Amino acid sequence: MRESVSAILIYEDEFFIIQRQNYLKAFPGFYSFPGGKIDKEDHDFAVDLECDGATRPQLVALRRELMEELDIDLVILKEKGIVSRISILGEAITPDFNPHRFKNTYFKIYLNEKLDLKACEEEAQSSEWINSHQAFKQYRDGLMLVVPPMITILEDLDRDIDSDKIIDPNLKYNPATEVPLIEPVYGLKQFLPLSNTFPPANRTNSFLIGDEDSLSVLIDPSPKCEEELRKFYEKLEGFRVDKIMLTHHHPDHHQFSCEMAKRFGVSMLMSADTQARIMNKHGVDYFDGVKVELLKEGDILTKSSGHQVLVLETPGHDEGQLTLMRADKAWAIVSDLIQTVGTVVIGGDEGDMAKYFSSLNRMIDLDPLNIFPSHGIGLGGVHKLKKTLEHRQIREKQVQGFLDRGLSREQMLKEIYPDLPERLHKYALLTIDAHIKKLKTAPL
Repeated sequence: MRESVSAILIYEDEFFIIQRQNYLKAFPGFYSFPGGKIDKEDHDFAVDLECDGATRPQLVALRRELMEELDIDLVILKEKGIVSRISILGEAITPDFNPHRFKNTYFKIYLNEKLDLKACEEEAQSSEWINSHQAFKQYRDGLMLVVPPMITILEDLDRDIDSDKIIDPNLKYNPATEVPLIEPVYGLKQFLPLSNTFPPANRTNSFLIGDEDSLSVLIDPSPKCEEELRKFYEKLEGFRVDKIMLTHHHPDHHQFSCEMAKRFGVSMLMSADTQARIMNKHGVDYFDGVKVELLKEGDILTKSSGHQVLVLETPGHDEGQLTLMRADKAWAIVSDLIQTVGTVVIGGDEGDMAKYFSSLNRMIDLDPLNIFPSHGIGLGGVHKLKKTLEHRQIREKQVQGFLDRGLSREQMLKEIYPDLPERLHKYALLTIDAHIKKLKTAPL
């Protein structure tokens, strides 16, 4: 497991925080602290810094990362009396459901002087000194996208920024008995059950939203099996579920949802198209014993952090797909409009490439602060939406060129996806067909 370090620079009641660039591969748009991986070379050097419990490579990496990201040298700052002390705040290990695992140590670096700092623009879209109480309020207002350890750290800094007490910021969950639960934006609880979804994804995000005085809505619960369902129930213990909502009709978004609705004694919410497609595919009695309520564009689902949550229709991947957006645009749950694990398939009876382009453009224009897909992590900003649209536009021009050359869809498949496993050919052909249909309807 790789090791890394993070630096919490502190001056009086403020600390220095960065927001990562939204085009970065790892945690785009997330709020974090300066830092990075411990390199192999960091084991070969010594450094004139002291911190109880810290290893030499950690302190070497800490110094190097701050020189690279903020252009400051901790050793020189210590010699000048600007660094008063360094202490370990805590250590966090990336949970096992994340394929990229790190052991990260957080260091508090106390300063006697407020430095004029600006983070490297390649890594950070913004950086600032922020009051510890203001920072925690910003998270509580749902305006800060963070990894699980940051929540505990922000709360600890809000409570006592001068404390040298070591805390445990790790995510608390038992993989043997419960599904993971994170809250990357306050008020948006993200459950991560294993699901029967399309590889390489293996989980479908299920969200629980709603203030204390509003409807508590569980979105897209779809555990893959009875055992995972049991773990889901275990994690939901203590939470209120007033309604269950489905964003669209694909099975990896509603498996076991009817059973859950009956257990909680609640109705289910979805678009009319989603209801019709599920009943057509699974039988008219699929929702037997469950009341179904229909949602449409402009409906208000609930409230989150005091703001209305709006229902938006975003067809393309699925004709009945719905997106949820907090009215102040702090976040949007975009379902399968995009993925951060794998690629969205467009095609079949429910798919429409022209509508998919339109839905992407609509969400880009709305420009929510954070977006949450059904597969993968949340993202700061709409950069991924823009890149997905650009990719589809490039593919469309490519398909048009193949049509001009008279290539068949099978020949296009070989040209576009020469190394694609045969088991995925039928899905790639669906997307090629969707491009062809769009081009024939409205050619470039």
